[in-house]
Amino acid sequence: MSTPDIHRRGLLFVLSSPSGAGKSTISRRLLQGNPQLSMSVSVTTRPPRPGEVDGKDYHFVDHARFKAMVAAGEFLEHATVFGNRYGTPKPPVLTQLMAGRDILFDIDWQGTQQLTESAENDIVRVFVLPPSAPELERRLRGRAQDSDAVIAQRMAKANDEMSHWAEYDYVIVNDDLDASVARVQAILTAERLKRRRQVGLADMVRALQLQP
Repeated sequence: MSTPDIHRRGLLFVLSSPSGAGKSTISRRLLQGNPQLSMSVSVTTRPPRPGEVDGKDYHFVDHARFKAMVAAGEFLEHATVFGNRYGTPKPPVLTQLMAGRDILFDIDWQGTQQLTESAENDIVRVFVLPPSAPELERRLRGRAQDSDAVIAQRMAKANDEMSHWAEYDYVIVNDDLDASVARVQAILTAERLKRRRQVGLADMVRALQLQP
């Protein structure tokens, strides 16, 4: 008797945090060590930054095109952040899930809520906290990219974002980058092994039970 085929359904792995808490750095490290994990490429109305490539970093569109995509139901989630619109296109995500690939999302709590509504059984939500408010401000200033006014705006927004921590499945404090990456990797590994994601597992168990 042939062994039943077991394959894994992919998952949607969400990392959220206030700007400066470290989720983007953790995301890059995760992608380096997980060939079955790929970054979700969002659609945005934000202008490209130096070095960004359309179709790789983001799909850049104007506001009219974004509005049309929303009306056509082409997004799993979409949100407005600092005056720019961001959305996750539906078809490529669903294709990767069925192929057993995992998709990493760097989105805020608004996007996470919408994604949960549309893909509750496939989503894993991780919130990354900074070790302290002064450390968060220090990291933002260390980028040397934003004015004092923008940093103050980001710190105010951080308070609102952190109020949603309890809506996530896991919460980590990013006080040490290597330790934080290890914790997030452990979460990803455990979630990949969950019973509901092992397609064909029940058939395999039944086949084993029929063996003499």
